[in-house]
Amino acid sequence: MEREEIEQERRRGLLARGTPGSVIYWICYLDETLGRRAWKVSPLGSVIKEQKHLAGVSWEVRANGRHFHQSCRRKSFLCFRWGRYADNVVRSYKYTPLTFLPLNLYEQFQRAANLFFLLIVVLQCVPIIATIPWYSTMLPLLFVLLVRGFKDLATDVGRRRSDVQINQRPCDILTPEGFETVKWKDVRVGDILRIHKDKVIPADLLLLCSTEPHSLCYVETADIDGETNLKFRQALTVTHAELNGESAKQNLGSFDGIVWCEEPNGNLHSFKGELHWKGERHLLDTDHLLLRGTVLRNTDTAYGLAIYTGSDSKILQNCGRLKLKKTRVEILLNKTVLVILLFMLTTTLLLAVGAGLFEYRVSPQYDVVSVLQRDSSSAYLGFLSFWGYIILLSPSMPISLYITFEVIHVVHCFLIGRDVEMYWEDSDSPAQARTTNLNEELGQVGHLLSDKTGTLTQNRLLFRQCFIAGHIYGDIAGEFKPLDLSWNRFSCGGMKFSDQRLVDKLRERSSPECQEFFTALALCHTVMSEWRDGLPHYQAASPDEEALVCAARELGWVFLSRTRETLTISEMGLTRNYQLLAILDFTSKRRRMSVLVRDPGGLLKLYCKGADMVILERLQGDWLLQESTERALELFAQGCLRTLCVAVRSVPETLWTEWSRALSQAGTATGNQDTALEDIYDQMEKDLTLLGVTAIEDRLQEGVPETIASLRRAGVKVWVLTGDKTETAVNVGYACKLMDPDTILIEGEELRQLLESPSPDVHLMSKETEVWTTDRRAEKSKAALVISGPELAELTKTPEWGAKFVALSDQCQSVLCCRVTPAQKAEVVEMVRKHSTSITMAIGDGANDVNMIKTAHIGVGLCGVEGSQAVQNADFALAQFSFLRRLLLVHGHWSYYRICILLRYFLYKTTAFALVHVWYSFYNGFSAQPMYESWFISLYSTMYTSLPIQCVGFFEQDVSAKSCLCWPEIYSIGQKKQLFNPFVVAVTLLYSLYTSIIIFFIPMGILQYSALDFQTLAVTVETSVVLTTTVEVILQTKFWTKWNIAAVIFSLVVFFLSTLALHSTRLFTASPKDYFFLGASPNAFSTPEVWLTIFVTTCIAVLPSITIRALGVVLTNPNKHKIHSSKKESVELQRFRRGTFQRRSSYAVSQGKGFGKLITTGVGLHSAAPPKDGRVTADGLKKESPQGSQREMNGQEEE
Repeated sequence: MEREEIEQERRRGLLARGTPGSVIYWICYLDETLGRRAWKVSPLGSVIKEQKHLAGVSWEVRANGRHFHQSCRRKSFLCFRWGRYADNVVRSYKYTPLTFLPLNLYEQFQRAANLFFLLIVVLQCVPIIATIPWYSTMLPLLFVLLVRGFKDLATDVGRRRSDVQINQRPCDILTPEGFETVKWKDVRVGDILRIHKDKVIPADLLLLCSTEPHSLCYVETADIDGETNLKFRQALTVTHAELNGESAKQNLGSFDGIVWCEEPNGNLHSFKGELHWKGERHLLDTDHLLLRGTVLRNTDTAYGLAIYTGSDSKILQNCGRLKLKKTRVEILLNKTVLVILLFMLTTTLLLAVGAGLFEYRVSPQYDVVSVLQRDSSSAYLGFLSFWGYIILLSPSMPISLYITFEVIHVVHCFLIGRDVEMYWEDSDSPAQARTTNLNEELGQVGHLLSDKTGTLTQNRLLFRQCFIAGHIYGDIAGEFKPLDLSWNRFSCGGMKFSDQRLVDKLRERSSPECQEFFTALALCHTVMSEWRDGLPHYQAASPDEEALVCAARELGWVFLSRTRETLTISEMGLTRNYQLLAILDFTSKRRRMSVLVRDPGGLLKLYCKGADMVILERLQGDWLLQESTERALELFAQGCLRTLCVAVRSVPETLWTEWSRALSQAGTATGNQDTALEDIYDQMEKDLTLLGVTAIEDRLQEGVPETIASLRRAGVKVWVLTGDKTETAVNVGYACKLMDPDTILIEGEELRQLLESPSPDVHLMSKETEVWTTDRRAEKSKAALVISGPELAELTKTPEWGAKFVALSDQCQSVLCCRVTPAQKAEVVEMVRKHSTSITMAIGDGANDVNMIKTAHIGVGLCGVEGSQAVQNADFALAQFSFLRRLLLVHGHWSYYRICILLRYFLYKTTAFALVHVWYSFYNGFSAQPMYESWFISLYSTMYTSLPIQCVGFFEQDVSAKSCLCWPEIYSIGQKKQLFNPFVVAVTLLYSLYTSIIIFFIPMGILQYSALDFQTLAVTVETSVVLTTTVEVILQTKFWTKWNIAAVIFSLVVFFLSTLALHSTRLFTASPKDYFFLGASPNAFSTPEVWLTIFVTTCIAVLPSITIRALGVVLTNPNKHKIHSSKKESVELQRFRRGTFQRRSSYAVSQGKGFGKLITTGVGLHSAAPPKDGRVTADGLKKESPQGSQREMNGQEEE
């Protein structure tokens, strides 16, 4: 269709009409991909008769073409995949029955220790080199593999169950027999679905039509972008006209349109495609698409065509892959095991060389009895000794550690789940540890990256205060006293506003300023009303507008209905109709909206509301109450309330006539139409008269400010990542104490200049702070970084900027990332991981947070109102953000402390135990003869020394839970890796080397000249090893329970009883080969010399540990002991003296334009309206009880 034809059609009024309040015109756009100009109509759809496709649209969807799509269905087998169209099955699990065994074994044998012990088992099956029985290694290895395998299987089964719950949800699809209810998993591309009100949309759908006027529908995208305010979507005009009506089922069944669109991608805010139907092409965009995971609201029924299903849907494209996470402690442990392995191989090689030299030079000079020496060369005997020492020294590789490691993790997870302090009774939700191998990582978190909506906030906005004519109404400091609103038929309760003075003035009509203020609130908005059961139900593009309109309703100014040209409100029961002349809609650039109306008296008035700084600069030159208004704004800012200014202007008729003509010309402009309209709007929105200021509270979750304050004291950097705009993040940042009141915001061009600085190191000049700390760490600058999604996209593409940004953030209090997509959230987490050494934790409650939860070292999902996908993909699940304080500061710190003590002790006891064989080799001709009895080697790590350290791993506390919360600075122990780092590991291994020397050489030096034999020496060394390691674990224990005492006593009793039993005559008679220490222990334990040797050896072995602890007590600053001795139970958050106040606009939440265009064109407006007599009475409403009205309005609020 050419331009002249379009103009002719438009002039005849057949295509579109424009009114002074309407900006719906034919818009010329340049299609660069086609290289020519095309014409379309916006926003109701477009009709373009061309044959070429848009560039980049290669995804073909045929309506009612299940057979076509089924033939191209995507399939997979093991790692092979083929086909084009995915099914609608969610698969967040990792294993299948076929892949579990090989994949799990592959993951487990990535641990060097497991692979090493598999080699040892193979070597022990060779009799000629086996120095100890094969089962001594095989059984522990099998136990480790089984425990870890069952744990991984249980975790994966939990994910599979969650997937089943989603896949089994019901939905209606169109079949030749009509609509049938099937499961989500049965939906295919090309199916036509029927979605009912309040149901979750199962796939990405092209909206075909709905029961609403003009096929509008309203969706809640909380699970996508975190916002609870409703978004509108609209079907194409052609599908609305052809498919809707009484025969919708038949029309939909015969619908054979073909959709060509872009390939599946994760861009939630972009969609490009076209519908081919009846020889015409109709352009498609995001306004026509219903995304999977959104909820249909305030729309009875909608019909849609499945475009993307399952893993191809946009939200699942943003979820990322399931990643195998390892803690840094475990990574360091694996490296330590490799070092021990290299040391053991080197030592074994040297001992094998010694064995060869001994056989070559020493053995011929002495009558040495050796079976291996006969007819064997020295090199061959050295070769056999090498493998014999490999087996003999294998206990230095702590395989029992991995068993205990798994058990400790499981117990820690159990304790987290059983903590009543993290149980939310309202939803019956305890804390959950869904991954059992990240506990110690909880004690090392350095960066917390948090979602905002639903995570920090409750998604509830409340009208708390207002400023009118020099007076502030509403008291948030004192005790809340509910207002008596029984006189108001439309009141639904729940209003958190307490000031009877304002109600009295409104009822007595003694304050014209107050009346005009609430008239503005009832008129200046884009809220749509729907009458059901005699009451108006509101649909708002922003929760702010809904909060203000509801507040006006509670106080007597009730918005009843609207048409394209009128607004109807009830002012204290009196119905008044206002003529709607124009809506100057909200945009993020304007930060305000206005309505131009003609009141019942014929006067023209412009009501305007918006951000305070925007409105104040448009007031008349010398406006009254300037100082009191500034004080009110500062007072509201001090209470972390979001301010919004309301103003009015009387408009002369001549000005309206000229302005409406200019508006029509701007609407038909073919250039930059948005800029032209903004200029026209500015001409009207000036010389305003201030009516007042509103103060809205963005209700935080319980305990959020205290939690963030504690985490900041603990040294955790808190970042907020949100899909909302900058103002929203800033508002919440101040309210939740993420930033101090006088914090400077660094954003935009200022931030760019810092990042573009040629210096590799950028520093902020910090001011004197009013906050003192108990430690003398470098004080952070009172600044916060604010960055938007487009800026972030540029940042992540430049590695140098990313490194500078992370370094700069370390000098600031916090970072706010606004207007970011789910994919960008994951990119931010990845950037922090790449350019910093700290542990990252991501927390969120919606599907839009899944990707960053998977990307972070630790992912936490909140059981919030936005669905369960975050929980299903998280490592830990909590019901409230405030529980994060206890999870990190208490359980995290304890887990890190316990795990580190456990690892150090295991390295100590296994290495000290195994090195005794090395020292004994110098006395046995390097023959690989074991120092210990074979049964002692098998039982040492499993029976004699395991229970005491397990109890330490279960119950140990360096400080109490109350102290952890009162002094969050203790948490820095884990952040600085003070308890497990290369230096600590090296010291531990040196200490074990010293212990092994003492354990062997002192008994050898004392007993070698006595009449006691080798077996007595072996029993003496064995007893010394057990007592030394037991004394060491006693010294490590600070928090004693009955289980610790019982474990120590039980281990010692078992050692002595089993030693006596294994050396008994009965077992020797039954199997002389396996029980050859006949009577050795009774003989040794009856000799005083042996007991004296054991006592001296044990005392000297633990002397360094006792000395270090004594010096630590003597030399440490005594003030640190106040953590243990103080009885102060809680820390009171101090109030800070405020400096420069940062005002927050209430329009921060609104994501984009409101419903202005829909209103001025009459699209989506219901015909239902209240009675148009002079007064609203009870007779004009549906007869029902007040309780019924209360329930209905409460239900509307919950929706």
